[in-house]
Amino acid sequence: MLSLKNSLEILKKTNALIEGHFVLSSGRHSGQYVQCAKLLSKPNYSKKICISLSKRIQKKYKNIDLILAPAIGGIVIGYEIGRLLNLETIFCERVKKKFQLRRGFVIPKNANVLIVEDVITTGKSSLECVNLIKKSKGKLLGFACIIDRSEKKSLKIKTKIISQIKINIKTYTKNNIPNNLKKIPISKPGSRFVR
Repeated sequence: MLSLKNSLEILKKTNALIEGHFVLSSGRHSGQYVQCAKLLSKPNYSKKICISLSKRIQKKYKNIDLILAPAIGGIVIGYEIGRLLNLETIFCERVKKKFQLRRGFVIPKNANVLIVEDVITTGKSSLECVNLIKKSKGKLLGFACIIDRSEKKSLKIKTKIISQIKINIKTYTKNNIPNNLKKIPISKPGSRFVR
């Protein structure tokens, strides 16, 4: 498995960690943003990350039936982890601001489902996926992601997250943005803002 140091080097080489003033999908503000699409656009680098993450997942879970990924950020990583573990992988997408299964995707009753994302900050998207699993009478196994950038105080997920990279990037509510960040134009890179 890749070390945290080697994984961070790959993030830097692929320009997946960017600086600015960002409003995240969670609604929180940050001076840094992890753009996993940049990492995943470089197969030679992302392959190393995905293989290592798949090994971490295999070590923790032995009985996965299905991988569920939230669109749009989780689709590529969900597919790649599914390919490496030889598991069916489906994704959900927003319809009228709410995650739904479309395209004929279903979660079979009693299926053991692992949610796979690119980045987890608060876990809001992941928990929306949990609702789909419950609605289908499936069983949530847990959560996995390339990057866990969650903070304990804002994380809504209460179980352990399997991640390749755990980094601490400070985030702020809209009422406590530092002055230096307020001076930078806001960018909203998360898929929740795409209409």
